[in-house]
Amino acid sequence: MSLPPFPDYPFHPCRFEVRPGIALSYLDEGPRDGEVVVMLHGNPSWSFYWRHLVLGLRDPVEGRGYRCIVPDHVGMGLSDRPDDAVDAMPRYDYTLQSRVDDLTALLDHLGITGPVTLAVHDWGGMVGFGWALSHMPQVKRLVILNTAAFPLPAAKPMPWQLSLGRDPKVGGFLIRAFNLFARGAAWLGTERRLPAAVRRGYSTPYNGWRNAISTLRFMQDIPLREGDRAWPLLEAVGSALPQYADRPAFIGWGLKDFVFDRHFLEGFRRALPDAEVHAFDDANHYVLEDKHEVLVPAIRDFLDRHPLD
Repeated sequence: MSLPPFPDYPFHPCRFEVRPGIALSYLDEGPRDGEVVVMLHGNPSWSFYWRHLVLGLRDPVEGRGYRCIVPDHVGMGLSDRPDDAVDAMPRYDYTLQSRVDDLTALLDHLGITGPVTLAVHDWGGMVGFGWALSHMPQVKRLVILNTAAFPLPAAKPMPWQLSLGRDPKVGGFLIRAFNLFARGAAWLGTERRLPAAVRRGYSTPYNGWRNAISTLRFMQDIPLREGDRAWPLLEAVGSALPQYADRPAFIGWGLKDFVFDRHFLEGFRRALPDAEVHAFDDANHYVLEDKHEVLVPAIRDFLDRHPLD
C-alpha cells in the first residue's frame, strides 16, 4: 500500500513476506551494529507513531546510534490487507497470537538474536510482551508508553467507546465504512491539536472498508474474560511482567488517556517498582505526539545511561 508523504516520516520502509502471499512493512533505521530498539505500535496507529523517536535515536551522537526496527502489523500502515473470510486467499487470522508470530518471524528474518530494547505503545504492549514470553533473556531494557501487559484492572470499567467498537453491527459498520476509530483517535488521542497533515498520517491508511479491517479486528480481539481466545496469552503475559523488574525500564505516560489511564500506570508501577516514570497531566493517549520534545531526549538519555554492554 502506497501513501503520500507525511510529516517527519522521511523513511524508506522495507517489506518482508511474513506469511505466504502476505507482506509486512517495517522500518530498519540506524547503524546495523547499533543496539537494537524494537518499537511496537497498537491500534489504530502504525510506525508513523514512532517517527520522532526513530529520528531521535538512529543517528550517532558521540559515536552511539541505535538500530530501530519498527513493524507495521499486518493490515495496518503500509503492510498488506488480507481478508479473514474462511475462503480468502491469502487468509489472515487477526488475533493477538498472529501478531506475536509475525514479530517472531520478522526478527528471525533480520537475524536479531542478541539483546533488544522493547518499546511498546497501546496493544503493542501485548504483542511485545507476548513475544518476550519466549525471548525473555533478549529483553534487556523496556520503554513503556500508555499500554497494557495484564488484564483490565478490576477498578477500571471497559470504556463504552471500545464496547461499541466490538459490536459487529453498529460499531463495526461505523469503523469500516467511515474509518471512525482511526479518525477519532487522531482528533481525540492528543491534548495538543495535531496539524491536518499529521491527522491524515494516522487516518489515511485506514480509509475504505477493506483498509479498516485490522482496526476493527484488533478491537474485537481484546481479551476481557476467560473464554476469549487471547485470554490465556494475556494471563501469561501479566503473570510474567514482574520478572522484568531487574532490568532498566522507562515509563512515559499521558494521564488524560481514557483507556490506558492511571489504573494501568499503577499496574506497571507495582510490577516494575524501580522504573523511571515520566507522567504528564497534559498528555493523552498518543503521548509521543503530545510530548515528543520531552520524551525523545529523555528516552535517548535513558538508553545512553543503561548501555547493553
